[in-house]
This record gives sequence, structure tokens and C-alpha cells, in this order.
Amino acid sequence: MTAAESASRSAPASEPGAAVEFSGVSRHYPGGVRALDGVDLRIDRGEMLGIVGPSGSGKSTLLNLLGTLDAPTSGNVRVFGYDIGSLTDDQLSALRARSIGFVFQQFHLAPNVYAVDNVADGLLYSGVPARTRVRRALRALERVGLADRAYHRPHELSGGQKQRVAIARAVVGAPPLLLADEPTGALDTVSGEAVMRVLRELHGDGVTVVVITHDRELAADLPRQVEVRDGRVLTDSGTPKEPDTSGVRKGAGR
Repeated sequence: MTAAESASRSAPASEPGAAVEFSGVSRHYPGGVRALDGVDLRIDRGEMLGIVGPSGSGKSTLLNLLGTLDAPTSGNVRVFGYDIGSLTDDQLSALRARSIGFVFQQFHLAPNVYAVDNVADGLLYSGVPARTRVRRALRALERVGLADRAYHRPHELSGGQKQRVAIARAVVGAPPLLLADEPTGALDTVSGEAVMRVLRELHGDGVTVVVITHDRELAADLPRQVEVRDGRVLTDSGTPKEPDTSGVRKGAGR
């Protein structure tokens, strides 16, 4: 039995529409640090939201729990029905591999490697044959508007293009949940807007997109905003609103 199959058998079912559920979640660290304190949060499948707050508010801890990179000190975190506190490391790795894509502020692209190969690396541990990995990587680059940059190396790409390559790598395996940590933090305004257009298009395709940011203006343009401070949810707009897609064109921007 594979780790994924074992996780499937042991995991209780989530509510039908839930991608992620936090129930009374706290995360404490040595020295009395309470990074999260009794958080309740539900993210439905297909939502797009921003988790916003200043440095030290608990955003990074939330990201680690959403991405199954950490477990709560108390309370329950369920990701697509799996109680992450009850899974083994192998089961958590399997869950991440098939269900979660990560995008970070720094692009983490291998230097002197073509964009298509950087994207294909997102499938290295999936058991997919090399030729199929390249084919899927080319499709993922087309999806983010970079089909014409497939055989360019990182130093030949703009900052916005590098981030779109990183997004393509995150979604090449078609995960239903995408976690974007400060995805525009290292970009100029024009490039940042292009990256956000890509994230909105992915959301339009049915991907659950969570953007972690300190930028209130960016978060305000998203369908839902969750504000965290001192390890607690301060406000939650709750009911998603339709994003402003005026002027959105696939692959627009640099």
C-alpha cells in the first residue's frame, strides 16, 4: 500500500466543499511563543483569498500548516479531509505532492537551466516519465503565458517572467490548492499585476488559491480577506466577492 493510499484509508471525510478546515488551532514554540492561538478557519474548494497581516502576525505559521509543513500544538487541521496531525511523514509528503502547489517570493529557479526543465522538475518525484514531464511542463508554461520562453534560462527572463515560471512549476502536477507566499513582493508594479492576473486565471479554472501577504491593497482586490494579528484571526470578510477581471488578458504583462 502506498503512503497516499494509507492516508486515504485513515483520514476522516471533510465536509464536501472544504479544502482546508482549522478547528481551534494553536501553534506554540519553546519560550512561550504563541504563533497561532485558537484559530478557526474554513477555506472552500475553488476559493481565492488573501491572508494579510504584518510581520510576526502568524501568517508564516498559517502557511506552514496549510501546506502540511507543520502540525498544530492543539486543535485540528484538515486538508482535503486529512487530519494532518495524524499522518506519517510519508503520508504528508504524498498529500503535498498530489494536492498542494507552493509559490514563494524568491523564485528558487535553478540557474542555467531552461524554463521548461525548471517546471518539469516539479514532477521529479511523481513517477512521471521524463518525456511526459517535459510535455506537461510546456503545457504549464503555455497556461501562464510563457510558451515562447520555454527555452530561456532564468537570467534571460524578467522578474515577472521568473515568477510565472515558478507558478507553472507549482501547478504542473495540477494540484487543487495553490499557496502563494508574497508572490509579488520582489516584483515591480507591472510585473506584480501580471502575476496576479495569472493567479486569478488559475482560480477561474477551479484552483483554490491562497495568497499570503502583508500588502493590504493587494489583499483588498481578492474575493475574500482574512486578517491575522498576534496569532489570531482579527477579521474575515467571509463571503467571497467576484474579483475584478476587467482588462485581464491571458499572459498579459511582462
